[in-house]
Amino acid sequence: MLRSFISVADSGSFSAAARELHTVQPAISRHISQLEESLGVALFNRNSREVLITSAGRQLLVDARNILAQLEQAKVNAQRADKGEIGSLKIAHMPSACLPFMARLVSSYLEDYPNVHISLFEMTVTEQLQAFEEDRIDIGFSRPMPATLSDAFVSHDIYIDRLVVVVNEQHPFADRRSIELDELQNEDFILFNREEAVGLFDDTILLCREAGFSPNIISQPRHMQTLLTEVAAGLGVAIGPECIRKQHTLGCHFLSIEGVDKTIPLQLHFKKSNHAATVKPFVDNTLRLKPEVVRSMENPRLTDL
Repeated sequence: MLRSFISVADSGSFSAAARELHTVQPAISRHISQLEESLGVALFNRNSREVLITSAGRQLLVDARNILAQLEQAKVNAQRADKGEIGSLKIAHMPSACLPFMARLVSSYLEDYPNVHISLFEMTVTEQLQAFEEDRIDIGFSRPMPATLSDAFVSHDIYIDRLVVVVNEQHPFADRRSIELDELQNEDFILFNREEAVGLFDDTILLCREAGFSPNIISQPRHMQTLLTEVAAGLGVAIGPECIRKQHTLGCHFLSIEGVDKTIPLQLHFKKSNHAATVKPFVDNTLRLKPEVVRSMENPRLTDL
């Protein structure tokens, strides 16, 4: 009805409006009558010679143009949202595992989707699981999902890490390039908190037991940087993923572990039930940049130092 009204107002003719809108004059007349009845005002003064717009009609003409423009913009926005071109994306990541490449992934994505609002959250594995459960994040960069949850997620390997030993640079082992685990049986251990990374903690304990000892754990920090700081302070030795070499490591020395080939995947996760159109383009962009991510995480082999 609004389009019929605007056409009559612009042309000053019901017949001209009908031709413009590719319909018949009675249909235009019906639209105007229904609109006037709905509003309770006369929009046009009609006689046999001309159609004159009323004061109420002039006001409606301004508003009608705005309404149609807003409807057109709403259509465009809906189509863009459907393509993932606008909207929001909430991404969680473990800084210890993602520091070198996260900014690159986001900036690359925004080159193609500049109108998507990105929110980044530093979260441990446990915090990400809770955030996913509460639908507070769309994408998480974390360790492999627990088997009980894996069916609810789509997961992609981003890069594969490995375990290393970290000692103080003044430690007797600091002149070594590699070590066997059983050589650490008399050391005090600093291990990343089990509540924050159950798999990493349990795998470390299992490896030590396979080497013939149970580690004497004196600290379980909740942040990898704290773990490195405690090692640098000489409080004990640590076992952790090699990615922590990308953090502040002054005072720390890293050793490869002989005979241990345990790998630690860093994965991208999102819930299968999350149908936000912004998710797939970010995932596709991340997978495209995987070779660059892997290069950013590469270190000289510890045995070559």
